[in-house]
Amino acid sequence: MNKAESLQIARCLRSSGYQAVSSFERADLIVLNTCVVRQSAEDKVLGTLGLLKGLKEKRPLLSILTTGCFVNSNIEGLKKRFPQVNLFFKPGNYSKLIDWLQKQGLPVAEQEITFPISNSPCALVPIIQGCNNFCSYCIVPYRRGREASYPVEKILREVREMTHQGVKEITLLGQNVDSYGHDLPEKPELADLLARLNDVDGLERIRFLTNHPKDMNLRLIETMASLPKVCEHLELPFQAGDDDILQAMRRGYTIARYRELIHSIRGIIPNVSLSTDVIVGFPGETEKQFERTLSLLEEVGFDVVHIAAYSPRPDTIAWRKYKDDVPTETKKRRFATIEELQTRIAGEINAQLHGRMAEILVEGKKRGKWYGRTRNNKLVFFQSDADQQGKMVKVEIDRTSPWALQGQPKYTII
Repeated sequence: MNKAESLQIARCLRSSGYQAVSSFERADLIVLNTCVVRQSAEDKVLGTLGLLKGLKEKRPLLSILTTGCFVNSNIEGLKKRFPQVNLFFKPGNYSKLIDWLQKQGLPVAEQEITFPISNSPCALVPIIQGCNNFCSYCIVPYRRGREASYPVEKILREVREMTHQGVKEITLLGQNVDSYGHDLPEKPELADLLARLNDVDGLERIRFLTNHPKDMNLRLIETMASLPKVCEHLELPFQAGDDDILQAMRRGYTIARYRELIHSIRGIIPNVSLSTDVIVGFPGETEKQFERTLSLLEEVGFDVVHIAAYSPRPDTIAWRKYKDDVPTETKKRRFATIEELQTRIAGEINAQLHGRMAEILVEGKKRGKWYGRTRNNKLVFFQSDADQQGKMVKVEIDRTSPWALQGQPKYTII
């Protein structure tokens, strides 16, 4: 979501005559888009603001804008604390950015701020902002507000424009995409939106994230299976393998419910790949509770696991209610244990693809090799002298690892 919003901001600034530069030192305007989901992320924001303060002391005409989840409701307090910042605006509040640009005497495009288009064949499409769930550890609802869905027709219009500019794959974004549409007059569901997008000419692939086990339903899974453009990959965080911890997290489901959901998904979409999120060291988590998380990871066999050590976030329920009583060293050990387990599991899953053909949408080039992803979201690298940017290429996999695949291109589809 932050990447999508950064692209939107860049698009707005380009319409006002700005051009991107490669370093802070060369910039007349710096926009800092922030994340504070964990303390380490907030520390990085604070460090960068300190660096920019020193830069502005040397160059007083430098403009500094700050957005993202660092920007809380106390804007005046932020202004006093960080006087080097010319403007604070909340994530997605582009009207405030436009007002600031106009006050500088800069031209601003008349059309509304639209979804970002990059040079990649893959585009990010926000479909819902905010979250209503208030998981006890999460700061998102306090910084991004309640859920607000974009209208179906606006999304369709933007995606059609993207395909005209060469986009072949979109990823629908939301803090909880499964809640999409409940706040719109027609009450469309995510399944309805997917069906409409599946009919867009020129679009080859559709992905979406992130899902919430509490809100994902059977209709969505069946719709995924029935639509040829929807990729066989799901991001489905479970966060902890113990029911008492899940209750303290206010996740709204049990591990039994999560298992049932995984069983349904794999029954309907047998070749689906699954990613998940896990938090280690939530307040009160015992070794036995942590072992239940390990057991679920082993049982399900996820393709990718995103791990985070619990970090208290001011104003959240967990911050107010629970003591951060799991020692840092214990969190690090549990983190490393999951990393080791997942490296083995992912390695075993990916090894099964050795010798198989994979269809890749080529996104670009890194270190002399073309790269792209399969429909199952597997990262694949291959070498070719031909320009493969944006093309669908069949690649025979000849090397695998837990993190990526390597192969030989056999032929280009489109």
